[in-house]
Amino acid sequence: MPQYFTKESLQKIKEELNFLKNVEIKRITKLIKEAAAFGDLKENAAYHDARNAKSLLLGRIEQLEVAINEGIIVEKQADNGIQIGSEIMILFNGEKEEYKIVSPIVSDVLKNKISYESPFGKHLIGKKSGEEFNYEINGKKNKIKILEVK
Repeated sequence: MPQYFTKESLQKIKEELNFLKNVEIKRITKLIKEAAAFGDLKENAAYHDARNAKSLLLGRIEQLEVAINEGIIVEKQADNGIQIGSEIMILFNGEKEEYKIVSPIVSDVLKNKISYESPFGKHLIGKKSGEEFNYEINGKKNKIKILEVK
């Protein structure tokens, strides 16, 4: 399934993958060896924590590799409204909020990065500055106004 990225976000993913493969995996492997040296592995919390960290790391590496292999670079088109890579300013029930529209693998709601595949992201795609609409979250209608699209 293709994943869409801006050139910059795909580059950041490649850099993260490189860091994980060349720095983090070595660090975790060293932790596992050090923890194993403590002896009895059945009750060795440091060993189990390090093994779990390695499993999570390998999962993230796999995610990034899949994203890179399936990645398609998209260029922002002038005057096409909100699209991948757009930085937007909206009024959400009267409160100003800023977001960036990104691919699912780099989305992070805490950093105001919304996936174009998320329900809200799908609703935003194509909208232009000045447009207003209602968006329902958990049965509550929210008034949204697009203030700016960069």
